[in-house]
Amino acid sequence: MKAGTKNRILEAGAEIIHLKGFNHTGIQEILHAAEVPKGSFYNYFKSKDDFGLQLIDYFVEYYTQFSKGILEDAAIPPLQRIRKFLEWFIEFFRSKDYAYGCPIGNLAQEMGDLSPAFREKLKTALDSIVDIYARLLAEAQQGGEISQNLDVREAAYFLVSSWHGALVHMKAVKGPGPLENHIRFIFDHVLRG
Repeated sequence: MKAGTKNRILEAGAEIIHLKGFNHTGIQEILHAAEVPKGSFYNYFKSKDDFGLQLIDYFVEYYTQFSKGILEDAAIPPLQRIRKFLEWFIEFFRSKDYAYGCPIGNLAQEMGDLSPAFREKLKTALDSIVDIYARLLAEAQQGGEISQNLDVREAAYFLVSSWHGALVHMKAVKGPGPLENHIRFIFDHVLRG
């Protein structure tokens, strides 16, 4: 029961914070959504900040798990996996009326300057996303899909940073244009063989 309760709190908090932000979400709101009593929160989290730090781990685990189906499909060439993954996100954001954005990116914008603990945890989380893309780009390089001269780690950092910028722009225009532009530019120019 305890592991289930903690997970319910994290799931409910993840949904609300992803949409509203960390500072605009109260503990009571999370507990109400999770349908657990207030005392339960402090059985699992020392403070709201502790909850936020554990939520970053939750988001990374969630991202890693749901991306595996696309990004680890060896039957599809690596660059097509990346494109398919990004296109999946466009459909996800369309279903959410172009809200939400990336939870890690949102938290980085909101909390990165305010807390050294958040900053370090968010840097680690972003690096783990970069690692996924760098691995796929190295695979694409080995398969001759992209130039041997491309620094795959640097390209992966650019891909992640550019995507986060496109997400911010997407929320401002309430449409897919910035995400589509990101994909087009990445594949037509940055990763061109």
